[in-house]
Amino acid sequence: MLPKDPVMLLSVINMKLRDMYPSLNALAEDMDEDAEAIKATLAKLQYVYDEGINQFVCEE
Repeated sequence: MLPKDPVMLLSVINMKLRDMYPSLNALAEDMDEDAEAIKATLAKLQYVYDEGINQFVCEE
């Protein structure tokens, strides 16, 4: 289960993307989560998913 707190979610998602999954979609499918919901939650922190580096990065 993923954390509900957006800051903790960012940390966990980026760690899992770095260490375990080739893409956000692979992570979401494996963990039975919604990739779009993850993106929406992290967008509240002004983070967007960068497919090229497979991480969420600050859009500022």
